[in-house]
Formats: sequence, structure tokens, C-alpha cells
Amino acid sequence: MRVDEFDYDLPRDMIAQHPSGDRSRSRLLACDRATGRIEHRHFSDIAAYFREDDVLVLNDSKVFPARLNVRKATGGHLDILLVKHLGNGSWECLARGIGKGKTAIPVTIGEYSASLEWQNDLMVISFASAAQADEIMRKFGKMPLPPYIKRNGANGTEDFDRYQTVYAENSGSIAAPTAGFHFSDQLLGDIRSLGVDIVKITLHIGIGTFSLIHTETLEEHRMHGEQYELDEASRVFLKDARGSGRRIVACGTSSVRTLETVFQANGNALPQGQTELFIYPGYKFSAVDALITNFHLPRSTPLMLVASFMGTDGLRKAYEEAISGGYRFYSYGDAMFIS
Repeated sequence: MRVDEFDYDLPRDMIAQHPSGDRSRSRLLACDRATGRIEHRHFSDIAAYFREDDVLVLNDSKVFPARLNVRKATGGHLDILLVKHLGNGSWECLARGIGKGKTAIPVTIGEYSASLEWQNDLMVISFASAAQADEIMRKFGKMPLPPYIKRNGANGTEDFDRYQTVYAENSGSIAAPTAGFHFSDQLLGDIRSLGVDIVKITLHIGIGTFSLIHTETLEEHRMHGEQYELDEASRVFLKDARGSGRRIVACGTSSVRTLETVFQANGNALPQGQTELFIYPGYKFSAVDALITNFHLPRSTPLMLVASFMGTDGLRKAYEEAISGGYRFYSYGDAMFIS
């Protein structure tokens, strides 16, 4: 299947540059896969789409301040995105403007020193220790907002709160599980009161999720591995819920990928590890019955997952409806409930 089949035109002013004033006041496009019916609501109305005995699955990964501005000895500055902890004080990172070379480049961040170098095909930044790296992130790190958010003060205090779910707990993501942005503690409580069980899993979002697809066909694309974890009690609970016919509602494509990784083997796969699962049209779901998700970029792996879940025709219809209805798109944008 060709990747360019998933291109679409979006006016730039529909890309949300700020979060909504209230988390649950964002808009909600509710889509019924069986009937094709679409309803326009607010996210605060989402409880109406839950049933007693549903299970809601949330990704509790926490975004860490992974973006650093470093200074070279020449006086120039570089923006660094920390990607993966390699041990001790070393991190795999992304940095523009650094050609491959054999010599480490000394850099400073405030009063701290570090070095940048290529190690095989990886750009690596090395600090004095892991503890120092943590200290630098606390003092100088910025939230890793996606590049389509362009505004003054884009890494201000607002983003430390709002580029994070209210239930974020386990630090490790360099991009947020944005479908969860719309939940407030009160709304989650309202959903629990309906008889819905809430289960938390962890998938640390890395470059595998946010990198766009650059191959001509979906079949050629390979996902980068991302770390997931599901505790044993939750695995058993979800397996029993599946067995008894309860509906599993996944919040976010990261939750879907974690559940599908574990339950492709009937829930008997390792409850933690690396997943490289790429879900695109033609995939047969084994663990998810309904999905809460934001609107995604063209040629992105989350968009392919949603297309697989609701069908490519259903996806096109929903996105056309959202664009004509003036919905806000991407990380700080509005949401969909697909049943």
C-alpha cells in the first residue's frame, strides 16, 4: 500500500498552537464504525460513550524535558533532543548541523560540560554522570514540543503542565501520549462511577512513534523499538476481561500498540520489553474494541494505526468532517472516539 494514499491537506491555522483552556472542553468527534454515524460533542461528554463493565486503558508514561540548548566552543548554539539513555551519563540524541566526524565536540550547558560525538550511526552526548545529566535536565531542559508548534514561549511553564497527562507517572517519553491530554481527574472519576475499570500501562514514546514514514510503501517501513511495560496483575486482569467479553477501550495509539504486542499471543507474551509493532491497514486487532485518539499528521504511523482500526474510507470521511467542522489538529488539538 502506498504511503501517499494517506496525504491530506490541512490549513495551517487548524494546527493547535496552544492547549485548550480546559482539558475536557476540547471537541470530540465520535465515530461508529458499524453504522458510519458521526457525532460532534465535547470531550467532557465522553462518559456517554462508555458502557458499564468497559475497561479503559491509559498510557501513564511521563514526558521528560528532553530538549537542551548547548553551546559549542566556537560560540554557536545547537538544539539537542535526548532520545535514549545509553547508560552512565551518555544519551543517544538528535542534533542538526553536526556532520559525521571522528572527533568529539566539547559543549557546555550553563556551567556544565559535555561532549558530542558520532558512535557508529548514533549521535551521542556524554555528561560526567547519569546524576549530572538528570540535574542538567531539571535546570535547563525544555519540553520536547513537536516542530509544528511555533510560538513565542513555546517551552514555558504552561507546557510543563499541559504537555503531560494528569495521570503521567513513569518518566521516559520524548513525545506525549496526547489522546490522554483531554482527561481531568474529575472526568476519570465520573467514568469510574459508571462501573468502568481503569488500567494503566506504560509505553515510552520515542522516535518510532513520531517519525514520519519516508518509504514509498507501508510494507517497507520499519518501526524503531520502544519500551513498554504492563505489570502482571494488569496483564491477568485484561486477559480475564477479554475472555469474559468486556469491551477494551484504549486511550491513544501507544496504548493500542502495547496491548496488541502483549495480546497477539493471547496475553501470554512478556509483560515488558521492546515493541517494534507497526499497525497499518490489513492488521487484525486482538485486544482493542474502541479507541480514543487525536488527529494525526499525514504519513505518520499513528495515522496508519487509526486507518487500520476504522478503515481507510472511514478515516477519510472522519478527517473530512473534522476539517470542514474546524476541529483543532495534532498534539494540542481535539479528539476522536471510535467505537
